[in-house]
Amino acid sequence: MGRYFLKRIATLFASLAVASLVIFALIEVVPGDPASFMLGINAAPDTLAALREQMGLDDPVWLRYLRWVAGLMQGDFGQSFTYKVPVTELLAARLQVSLPLALLALALASAIALPVGLWAAARRGRPSEVALMGMAQLGIALPNFWFAMLLVLVFAVKWRLLPAGGFAGWSDPLAALKSLALPAVALALPQAAILARVLRSALIETLGRDYIRTARAKGLSRAQALSRHALRNALIPVLTILGMQFSFLLAGAIIIENVFYLPGLGRLIFQAITQRDLIVVESAVMVLVCAVILVTFVTDLTYAAIDPRLRRRG
Repeated sequence: MGRYFLKRIATLFASLAVASLVIFALIEVVPGDPASFMLGINAAPDTLAALREQMGLDDPVWLRYLRWVAGLMQGDFGQSFTYKVPVTELLAARLQVSLPLALLALALASAIALPVGLWAAARRGRPSEVALMGMAQLGIALPNFWFAMLLVLVFAVKWRLLPAGGFAGWSDPLAALKSLALPAVALALPQAAILARVLRSALIETLGRDYIRTARAKGLSRAQALSRHALRNALIPVLTILGMQFSFLLAGAIIIENVFYLPGLGRLIFQAITQRDLIVVESAVMVLVCAVILVTFVTDLTYAAIDPRLRRRG
């Protein structure tokens, strides 16, 4: 296990180094001058030159990259030229919305998908299983922003049970959870549909293994064989999907954040791109990439905990 862990740690740091280089290179090749964009086309040349010097745009690219990476390692992401505050404060404020939203949506998706996937695998070929998988396919096909607007019409406009948008802040936890309830459901249902179908397929494949037949021959029912033996071995593809879903929910919820007017990380990146605030874009994307790589790292360790064969191969 120690060898496997060390190999994954080395892969983690190598991935972070490559990601930082790629992100910085992609942002640098974006056409347009940020200083000219911020000051406008009628800016005086001396004012434009002063702002370029302040933003460090006149320095060599390699020096700007090393300065940026050194700041990241120290927790200093620089200063936003649009918001006039440290980027760290911006990211921390937006993560207070995006991270709980992603975790809540992932928890809802898992709570829905696990029983649905088990039920469908245990009743393969029956009308109830066909109906469940049909609903899951419909959940995958429907756009989450359309479902979000439907939730707003029903629960906020008609029944007035939950707020239609905005974020109340964590000073009142109950109000904050109410603000995140509808966005979390809108994000969770399509992901639950995907997860339920993957779990069902993995369980059905596992049910054909010899050890499941042996368990059934010893007197276990189909449901008992599923829960006691098949479920653990079917979790590896499910964990892969969960890791991908968390990354998507954290980084890809920009449409839902705009529907519900949530001040999240995805909306911050969109605003920073339109305002050409490159330091915010670079730092926010790097934070998201770090989250994806860390989730992948934790997922790999979970694989090894579930399947000892992976540890021996490592």
